[in-house]
Amino acid sequence: MRRCRSALAAAGIGAGDRVAVLLPTGGRFVELTHALDAAGATLLPLHLRLSEDELAFQLADAGARALIHGDGELRERAQALHERVGTPLLGPEALDGPWDAANRGEAPVDPEAPLALLYTSGTTGRPKGALLSHRAFRASAEASAAMLGVRRGDCWLVCLPLYHVGGLSLLTRSVLHGTSLVLHDRFDPERVSEAIDREGISGVSLVPSMFARVLDARADRPPPRGLRWVLLGGVAAPALLLARAAEAGFPVALTYGLTEATSQVATRLPGRTGGLTPLPGLEVRLVADDGGPAAPGAPGEIVLRGPTLFSGYAGRPVASAEALRGGWLRTGDVGTLDAEGGLHVLDRRHDLFVSGGENVYPAEIERVLLEHPEVIDAGVAGAPDARFGARPVAWVVLRGSGATDLGGFCRKRLARYKVPLEFHAVTRLPRNALGKLQRHRLGGGLPKPSVSH
Repeated sequence: MRRCRSALAAAGIGAGDRVAVLLPTGGRFVELTHALDAAGATLLPLHLRLSEDELAFQLADAGARALIHGDGELRERAQALHERVGTPLLGPEALDGPWDAANRGEAPVDPEAPLALLYTSGTTGRPKGALLSHRAFRASAEASAAMLGVRRGDCWLVCLPLYHVGGLSLLTRSVLHGTSLVLHDRFDPERVSEAIDREGISGVSLVPSMFARVLDARADRPPPRGLRWVLLGGVAAPALLLARAAEAGFPVALTYGLTEATSQVATRLPGRTGGLTPLPGLEVRLVADDGGPAAPGAPGEIVLRGPTLFSGYAGRPVASAEALRGGWLRTGDVGTLDAEGGLHVLDRRHDLFVSGGENVYPAEIERVLLEHPEVIDAGVAGAPDARFGARPVAWVVLRGSGATDLGGFCRKRLARYKVPLEFHAVTRLPRNALGKLQRHRLGGGLPKPSVSH
């Protein structure tokens, strides 16, 4: 890490700078995270599956001081982004230079300073950079440890990417707790199964579709006794999957979290029933449509208060004030509280769905479709998918005959997992009196002639 710190200082990177990182999960990513922290800079981890348009927006919106990249294809992508946005580049050769004691790049840690800037689209479809402070990461680590417990020699398997808060939070927790990590550069169910058996894994974080594939790879073979946690979140887990996991002896801990709360918010420990328990130090309330408290057992918007909350959205004071009204985070998620105070999450951010472990926001896809000159109106929803959990499907109102390559149009502007699996031409979309799209009615009673993918 010393050479990285020295290289960052030599490049003029210091306290307050935002530095983008275009690297796969691995040792270099971990090294850079700590080096940037020591320099007082803010990590902006870039999602490797995003399109050039999406990455360029994040670099420009964040005002990134530099873009650190890997070799091969990542170097080519970084060069294209440099030519488009002008962000200075730092490649592997710059980071592997000699240690210079004059360039320590160290800065005192301000607990309220941002450690990371993570982009989340939200229900509007417009990406917003959530600022997560050192204080929030530390509080999240301490609250998670209080809920799950930490033992000497614990080892977490990280197969969630480090550009997601679920992966990055495990990295920071391991430092604070003095525990170990096994890093996978990508999710592979066979590798995960082998690591569980051979690497002394204590815990692993997965989404349900990933976990189902791990169980398939193991043929439901029971785990070793040392595995204490399978933290399962991202989307509601199917009852059949939970029953299958219980029969195989996997200790599943259902969890709910979000970027703006530095990942984990509430968890149901293995062997328990009912709702999820908020982590120590976090308060959870449900708010009805009229702004008052939701009645017991009635659905309401989940709002949170506690030390793990983000500091706001970078450069968006209005959106920040709206999200953090009175110190309470308005999640946009809907849930209920049972008689014991357990949280039951009903819907993820209204229309959000998860495809293969990735959050998909329909409004973002609709915005891209509406950029096409032949598209008058567009609506997107998630359709069940056996492998990925859900896949996006689009309904469009077209100006012409419908002979339009919408799939190709989207593939140039969106990450692959966001490109609709199907496109259906319709004469109108279901909207309420205020003109708001009623996504729950998409596909219900609408004619669905297909158009070109």
